[in-house]
Amino acid sequence: MTALWIILGIVALIALWLMGTYNNLVGLRNNRESAFANVDVQLQQRYDLIPNLVNTVKGYATHEKELLESVTRARSAAMGATGIDQKVEAENQLSAALQGLKVQLEAYPELKANQNFMQLQSELADIENKLAATRRFFNSTTKELNTSIQSFPANLVAGMFGFHTQPMFEVADRATMSTAPKVSF
Repeated sequence: MTALWIILGIVALIALWLMGTYNNLVGLRNNRESAFANVDVQLQQRYDLIPNLVNTVKGYATHEKELLESVTRARSAAMGATGIDQKVEAENQLSAALQGLKVQLEAYPELKANQNFMQLQSELADIENKLAATRRFFNSTTKELNTSIQSFPANLVAGMFGFHTQPMFEVADRATMSTAPKVSF
């Protein structure tokens, strides 16, 4: 009879451990999704600001039509992306297009002095800073989830219930982001 109680106790402890580990993984997954919701808020503010910035620049940089159209296309693609992975990829493309726009605008000193443009640039810089902060938080929650999924013995529970490591929100091609686009008139 004592052996039965010991066996039942061990089974109960294993069941409690399984439930606790599963619940922890669910909580970490939900934290990651919540963190991405915060990223989404910043992305929406960025999307809302971009048309104003593009329209302001259009008045000065009429021969930069292709660059402005690429920013607009990248914005549309980013807004239409579904799922975290698609959004990360689309955002990388939009960031690259915006970087190209910023570099190109250096050729327009009268634009840089325009009050509307300066305000939009300031707002964009603020949104980019907030976006960077929310991306860091998202990546932190992703790292925490991935560490739990990969750590023993939680990896056993993760495998049983279909938890998989998730990608970080990183800039895809840092070389492209730091290289100025070729300017030709």
